[in-house]
Amino acid sequence: MTVRRRLALCALLGLPWPAAGAPGAEPDCIPAPTRSETLEGIGPRGELRFVSGGRAVLDSLQWPEEDEGARARLVLRVGQEVVVVPRGLPDRWGRERVDALTPDGTDLAGDLVEAGLAAADPGEADALCRPSLRLVEDTARRRRLGLWRDTPPAADDGAALRRLAGRYAVVEGRIRHVGERNARTYLDFVPRGADGLTVTVTKRTWRRMAARGLSADSLHDRRVRVRGFIEIRRGPVIAAATPEALEVLDEGAPMTHDARGPDDSGVRR
Repeated sequence: MTVRRRLALCALLGLPWPAAGAPGAEPDCIPAPTRSETLEGIGPRGELRFVSGGRAVLDSLQWPEEDEGARARLVLRVGQEVVVVPRGLPDRWGRERVDALTPDGTDLAGDLVEAGLAAADPGEADALCRPSLRLVEDTARRRRLGLWRDTPPAADDGAALRRLAGRYAVVEGRIRHVGERNARTYLDFVPRGADGLTVTVTKRTWRRMAARGLSADSLHDRRVRVRGFIEIRRGPVIAAATPEALEVLDEGAPMTHDARGPDDSGVRR
């Protein structure tokens, strides 16, 4: 690969030059050496299959449930050479997580997100390695492309959220209560007893959010966008696996201290 082409790749994918992990980088985001592969086919859920026998999935991307459009867009690239940059460790199926660039300069993940055919998400990784994809996603959302044709479900619409049980969703709403507990923190989007979303945050993820300036005080009454798979317990629940699961959309208002006691008996789950 020429120096010019590699510099262009680094600029597009947000990689350091040379391709190596910066001090303090998330382990899941540290890139391995760049290499060229020939795309042989597209497997289930967007799996990239290479002539070399390797398999990969695009990093920083949540593959959609209704994936005809996304698959068709990737199939157009079959037979082409792609430059791949593996990140972190392989997934549970032994597939690499990669950034991928075609000879004509198309970033495969960015192309899908820009067309509204996939959401920017860490997936199984511990961090969103390419946060700039969220800006690309915002543009697709404003243009109401693909996944964003319809208005997203509101966090206080329990009935709509229940219909999405087991599915990945991007939900917007205002946090009405923050309950910090020993094992996890609960973000409630409706008053106690009402039917609506609760987001659960593990202690580890809550510490990582705190390192980014988020806290019970700063999140109360803030309008946010949250993404993840919806489970149904007492009400609809999304487990926030990474800090990037939560995006603050406004400046909100200050919070009074959490009035609930140390037990979880009053928490909607």
